[in-house]
Amino acid sequence: MTARGVLTGYRVIDCSIAMAGPFAAQRLGDLGADVIKVEPTTGEWQRHAAAGGAAGNEINVSFLSLNRNKRSVALDLKAEDGKAALRDLVAGADVFLQNYRPGVAARLGVDYESLRAVNPSIVYVSISGYGEDGPYRDRPGQDLLLQAMSGAMYSAGRDGDEPSPAGQYLADAITASTAFEGVLAALLHRERTGEGQLVTVNMLDALTTLQMQELSVFTVGRKAQQRSAEPHAHVYIRAPYGVFETSDGYVALAFADLDVLGRLIGEPAFEGWSSEVEGWTRRDEIHSRTAAKLREATAAHWIETLGAAGMWIGPVNDYARLVEDPQILHNGTFIEYEHPTEGLVKTPGFPYRFSVTPPQLHRGAPLVGEHTREVLVEAGFDDAAIDALLASGAARATDATDAAPAVAGAR
Repeated sequence: MTARGVLTGYRVIDCSIAMAGPFAAQRLGDLGADVIKVEPTTGEWQRHAAAGGAAGNEINVSFLSLNRNKRSVALDLKAEDGKAALRDLVAGADVFLQNYRPGVAARLGVDYESLRAVNPSIVYVSISGYGEDGPYRDRPGQDLLLQAMSGAMYSAGRDGDEPSPAGQYLADAITASTAFEGVLAALLHRERTGEGQLVTVNMLDALTTLQMQELSVFTVGRKAQQRSAEPHAHVYIRAPYGVFETSDGYVALAFADLDVLGRLIGEPAFEGWSSEVEGWTRRDEIHSRTAAKLREATAAHWIETLGAAGMWIGPVNDYARLVEDPQILHNGTFIEYEHPTEGLVKTPGFPYRFSVTPPQLHRGAPLVGEHTREVLVEAGFDDAAIDALLASGAARATDATDAAPAVAGAR
């Protein structure tokens, strides 16, 4: 007899692509949800893009790794009949998940307002790179670029070398986990109230809030990032893919077309080279030639020049630049509050948004035993029993007069 999953009986419509969305939906399937993967009739993009060149037989390793516990339905959402079929699926579903670029869902007629009209109790999850709005709304939400912007790269690699990316698709994976959390929380709210809602998750906030301890060491403890002499690298991506020094800083560059890149940076050796051939077989040469050219101009110059040509390029932030970044400020990624012993605390906040039940700061980090008595009373202990526990050393409580209110000046 097959064990019943905790999400058995729930149906998820997964219209996401690449990694973050599919990974989140896969986790829902692993817990028993009936996950319906709706993909184009030509197949989802990830079916045709194998990380590390691991093409597999009929299904490449990338797609295989992110899409277990799903059933596939192939629909053309640009056709009216395809849209109608999707709406019928949504009418009987519990969760709808997509990670289109902002604005695409509305153009396809599968945005939250459109699908809520079909199913008012739907939990609709929208994943984006930087947020549904704001100054970076239309930038490509690619893993390497998000790692660079998040400040994390300055916490790895050799001291004095270029900032070092993680050896995993870290931004995608963390965003998937964040979306998964958002689905579960919204479903819990629906169980209690019958009310569906919109949940938005973005990669920048997800990866920033993952660094809760590290960023708090910087923002609260005032300790700057200081790297050691040990290196760190990624082995499964074609060149150029990495962090490059410029005349005044660093940029992250991912998946550039070699022929076009050569013309823009003035490197004739790349003429006629194929990203899918030389990009794999001559990675070291491509990196060194690209690095030499990019050192000749500023980071802003290359971001403007290569970005205007459609290349995936972005800044490499340290924590100081991250906390003042305009998209971070727009998103309200960090929260501040007065702590009874630590004073003003600025720390990463919440990586997701709920349209009906937004996360809130109720109290800062507690003192040891600050709520011992309060909680034990709620559990049915009388004063004598609590006093006995405290006297024996089996419990500890901080006198209420030693602690300030749970949260003061939260913002």
